[in-house]
Amino acid sequence: MYSRPIVPKDFLVPDIFKTDEFVLKPLTVNNLVKDYDAVMSSQNHLLGLMGSNDDWPLKLTLEDNLVDLGWHQREFTLRHSFAYSVMSKDDQECLGCCYIYPSVKADYDVQVFYWIRQEHLSCGLEERLGLIFKNWLKTDWPFSKIDFPNNKNVKL
Repeated sequence: MYSRPIVPKDFLVPDIFKTDEFVLKPLTVNNLVKDYDAVMSSQNHLLGLMGSNDDWPLKLTLEDNLVDLGWHQREFTLRHSFAYSVMSKDDQECLGCCYIYPSVKADYDVQVFYWIRQEHLSCGLEERLGLIFKNWLKTDWPFSKIDFPNNKNVKL
């Protein structure tokens, strides 16, 4: 676990963010089945997302995913990191996830990652999510230096 909150004590952490296409809400154990389905259907797309040496989600079991979601949920409540499910507007499908982690680089406040289910890549949903997520971070969060490790062209 990270050792410190990444937002000020008085910052009100958003618990939901609605758009015309999807809803961002905290990733919790209540999302287990929908999240696991999204992850497992997108393994090729997700491999290496968190770093070139990371083999997640290969060999991920439902139980492993439950542990991961519990960790994300606890980190959220401690304000050490924030993970959001990207849900369909009707809440029936997990479309992907967004993650806000403390940066391992001294030049940045946080590192962020996001992804969309592999089956929705061809319609540009991941690019639209990226633009919306980046704007949300810029306007509604207290970070001044945000690193997008998997998108070197982003400057915030």
